[in-house]
Amino acid sequence: MVRPLLRSALVLAVVYGFITGYMYLFQRDFVFHPNGTLSPPRDLGLDGVTAEQVRMQDGTAVTVWQSPPEDPQKPTVLYFHGNGGNLSGRAKRYRQIVDSGFGLYAPTYRGYPGAEGSPSEAALIADGLAHFDQVAAATDTIVLHGESLGTGVAVAVAAQRHAAALVLEAPYTAAADIAAATYPWLPVSLLMKDPFLSRERISDVQEPVFVIHGTNDRTIPFEQGQALFDMAREPKVFRAVEGAGHNSLWTEGLWPATLEFLARYTGTGASIQQ
Repeated sequence: MVRPLLRSALVLAVVYGFITGYMYLFQRDFVFHPNGTLSPPRDLGLDGVTAEQVRMQDGTAVTVWQSPPEDPQKPTVLYFHGNGGNLSGRAKRYRQIVDSGFGLYAPTYRGYPGAEGSPSEAALIADGLAHFDQVAAATDTIVLHGESLGTGVAVAVAAQRHAAALVLEAPYTAAADIAAATYPWLPVSLLMKDPFLSRERISDVQEPVFVIHGTNDRTIPFEQGQALFDMAREPKVFRAVEGAGHNSLWTEGLWPATLEFLARYTGTGASIQQ
């Protein structure tokens, strides 16, 4: 009886070790999903938006879509996108931003279409800080916008720089928390290279915070966005969008809600037609 049990335990240990090793080695394939082709902004109806190649501090080239505000008094949105696709898939969102008279600065991530290198938490945050400094050299008013995965970058940047406001679209407390809930049988805290610990950074954010989350989000649970909001300092606003999923917040009025928030807490959206 002992030998069969030992053999079974050994087989299970080998299988577990193989799966754990595989998840560790290829974990970034589960976090970052670059795909598609990066189109010129003009081909997507963004006539006033230009695509520029920007060199990061280590020489890595990334593409940035940018457009100045129509009035120097209006803010520029520094937009950190989600983990899937590329900038082209956000063209309709960017159109709403520039049509409101706001400036746009939307960088892609390393390893995504239009950029060299490979993505990682450390690289994305370092690049995010460099992008912020580049925008700050041209304007005094910056609105940080993080979408899904990009909320982790936006929170990290906001914790180290001072913007006019921080907008978080479907945020998480930590990417590690999502992974731990998805794979409870793995020692995620020991294995994860890119934990994106927003819950440890949000208390350092000084600017007004706007969190918007769909109650039917199957990718990042609604409770995660609520929990991160609870950790943030005042002033802050939470908008729950009933029945909305992870990718439908823009069609459910995210941008008008953002303009309302900015008008109330920063004065930058008061004259903008919604």
